[in-house]
Amino acid sequence: MSEVRFLALPLTFTAMSSGGFGTTHYQNTQMTIESTNIQNSTNPAITYSECYAQPFLLFNESNLDTMRRMPDNFIDLTVTSPPYDDLRTYKGFKLPLEEIAKELYRVTKQGGIVVWVVNDKTVNYCETLTSFKTAILFVEKAGFNLHDTMIYKRTCAFPDVVRYYQDFEYMFVFCKGKPKTVNLLRQMKTEGSLKRQQNKTGVGGERQVDGSLKRIDGTNAFLRKEKARQDETRVKSNVWELPRGNQNSTKDKIAFEHPAIFPEQLANDHIISWSNEGDIVYDPFAGSGTTGKMAILNKRKCIMSEISSEYCEIIKKRLEPIINERTLF
Repeated sequence: MSEVRFLALPLTFTAMSSGGFGTTHYQNTQMTIESTNIQNSTNPAITYSECYAQPFLLFNESNLDTMRRMPDNFIDLTVTSPPYDDLRTYKGFKLPLEEIAKELYRVTKQGGIVVWVVNDKTVNYCETLTSFKTAILFVEKAGFNLHDTMIYKRTCAFPDVVRYYQDFEYMFVFCKGKPKTVNLLRQMKTEGSLKRQQNKTGVGGERQVDGSLKRIDGTNAFLRKEKARQDETRVKSNVWELPRGNQNSTKDKIAFEHPAIFPEQLANDHIISWSNEGDIVYDPFAGSGTTGKMAILNKRKCIMSEISSEYCEIIKKRLEPIINERTLF
């Protein structure tokens, strides 16, 4: 296997603090990414100290090999999109889904999240149901909770002749127990929604199972609803419409040397939603390195597994400029 390592050339400079009192020292580190063949090594364990000493770790190997070297309860967040069905040839590699799901559960921290972006192939006019089978497997075989079933709605649809245009993929949000980090994104309410709320009168209520309305005015639930009604923003829905394709998914031309990339905004928003700065983010199918890039830009540490050496080269070329131009945390 091949593991990515870094050569660090530190350059220290001094800057005046914004208030004009004292100075702050910053360490600007130029990084050169190298591949080191460690096929004959003893497969050392991946540790917190190693992870936090590097901008990111990229392993040219099976994700199962990578995860086997991780301790239990190690990863805060996983964001990935596996090669599902055979919609894309992935260098001939197989996908041992159940084994991967169980290892992901082991290495995920209690309260950690796995975001799994997947879709179905159509065979003989019938969808394969891979997405639903995956969700059931993660819950019933691996032990995750299905925290949310989200939709990634593409702005460009795939044409078809016997069904409506396919313009979405599933984003299954699995959790190991109860989520430990929730930073829900918000958006501005529409003008019509704000007008309806301003004109709303009457007491608060909650619909009961028998159809009746139970008064909740004066309760904590009512106060929460009143606060939400007066806010000009609201929590985003779990349907995310995101542009894709050239100059939409990313501005990095080299990323399109990979046959199937997802938008940077998708990875960015999940990283913000389910992790905090300094957390460890993992992508077991690193592809073109989108999750790694957005983890770095959001001040998270990232571990990536990519079994294709060709795709590892894409990741290295894509991320090296980011490493070199930023003051790393």
